[in-house]
Amino acid sequence: MRHVTHQVDLCVVGGGLAGMCAAIAAARRGARVALMHDRPVLGGNASSEIRMWLCGAHGANNRETGLVEEIELDNIRRNPMKNYALWDMLLYEKVRLEPNITLLLNCSCNDATMNGSRVASVRGWQGTAETWHTVEAPLYADCSGDSILAPLTGAEYRVGREARGEFGESIAPEEADHRTMGMSLLLQAREMGRPQPFTPPTWAHVYAREEDLPFRDHTLPRANYWWIELGGEADSIHDTEALRDELLKIALGVWDHIKNRGDHGAENWALDWLGFLPGKRESRRYVGDHIITQNAVAAGGPFDDIIAYGGWTMDDHHPAGFRHPGAPTIWHPAPSPWGIPYRSVYSRTVENLFCAGRNISASHAALSSSRVMKTCALLGQAVGTAAAIAARHGLTPRGVYEERLAELQQALMEDDCWLPGKARAVSPQAALRASAGDPEPLRNGVDRITNGVDNGWLGVPGSSWVEYRFSEPERVRGLRFVFDSDLSRDPADHRMRSNYSLNDAPVAVSPVITRAYRVDVQGADGQWRTLLSELDNHQRLVRYEVDVVARALQFVPEATWGAPAAHVFAWDVIG
Repeated sequence: MRHVTHQVDLCVVGGGLAGMCAAIAAARRGARVALMHDRPVLGGNASSEIRMWLCGAHGANNRETGLVEEIELDNIRRNPMKNYALWDMLLYEKVRLEPNITLLLNCSCNDATMNGSRVASVRGWQGTAETWHTVEAPLYADCSGDSILAPLTGAEYRVGREARGEFGESIAPEEADHRTMGMSLLLQAREMGRPQPFTPPTWAHVYAREEDLPFRDHTLPRANYWWIELGGEADSIHDTEALRDELLKIALGVWDHIKNRGDHGAENWALDWLGFLPGKRESRRYVGDHIITQNAVAAGGPFDDIIAYGGWTMDDHHPAGFRHPGAPTIWHPAPSPWGIPYRSVYSRTVENLFCAGRNISASHAALSSSRVMKTCALLGQAVGTAAAIAARHGLTPRGVYEERLAELQQALMEDDCWLPGKARAVSPQAALRASAGDPEPLRNGVDRITNGVDNGWLGVPGSSWVEYRFSEPERVRGLRFVFDSDLSRDPADHRMRSNYSLNDAPVAVSPVITRAYRVDVQGADGQWRTLLSELDNHQRLVRYEVDVVARALQFVPEATWGAPAAHVFAWDVIG
């Protein structure tokens, strides 16, 4: 067998959205990263192997931005029919083409060595290549969901539900237990042009009546089968294979019920895909310097060390899952957004170990809100950014909190991660004027509509402009734009489909995004010329590296994807 050793600045274990965003964020900020993932495709619960929806904060203009918005906007532009093969390819490309990332797919982490209270190395087996990979790094991030590095390193962790009295949580049980939320096995259906018979296997369960599926919506085409769920009453890690076998029996029985037992309008619908890898909601959770609780969620989490936010309702699935005769989940109220503290994304017992995703330092009750994938993506980006800062300054995760917290928060906001209650620091370097309207919001450090305040500038394509003018010629090395991408757009319009109708229409780029624009520069000689021109933009955060001496710079929007006005939240000129 081969044995390969990698020496990097950060080792990320787990390639779901949290791990992807951690790896990309760290790499883009200069860190050398190894990403070890035990599956052939990236995305975790969002991948083609599981196919859970990306969910996140509720409410107008609360949509998560940063890397997860970049990924979604790319998917809208390049995968308008929501094809999972193209989705897998896009996620692979995002990681594989980053020059600072070594990607280790099909590589299962199963060992770690320690140097005192620090992780010295981790080792994974890559079965496809019959190779052992050892990764040595000063920093590690466990984004594996199941927190595989916790038992391997001796890091403190929790499993199950806390007693109501421990944190004063009203939705917690009276007594602590090891019950969790379960795991789901999904199926997908496709409408065809003619009848599609289905003969179930003899080992599938039988659900003969509607009463056998109470509170479980199975109406085509809208049905999402997240409620085919088990595992909360078992061991959500070690019993996974047995639970998968039982979930297959349930899933095939559900499809048999839809097709053959009652009129569900499913005559022309075929079973298009059946999952064989359950999507998990809960297992091990790290204990960090701070444990988020139900009460912190309910209070909006007004933490000084905010590095991300949640906004999904506290969605606590019953441990019995499919076997529970009542509603499969209880929606407990939670504000949107609520802040998540940095002290909850690293281990308090292992000095150089971050965590991101559903395994952060939170009680079971708080986890019921923080576990959804868009929140996990924000947490991953925060961890990757913190790791790059730690690597650059020779710090531990806790050291970033103690010495570089403000730098971390500013870096996240520069990368278009909104931190509710915070504003990005912007240095007004020049006079700012526009052909019409007030351009000053472009540099107020808040890059979205908040509390009814626009924080942006509107211009008519082809006739409006915004100009920075310097008192003396200045060297400009970078430009940063944040365009409106409609953060209140309906998630159902853009997320991947749960079923495929015969007449499904392609999804379109949001009409409000500024599609075409140019930047003109007035040089030291007083002459104007075009510095850059963009004809096909579909992104929200856009950066350019330039090197020019300018008396003035002028931004001219030329087209949107359909809206009558170009809407811009930020234009930064970087010296």
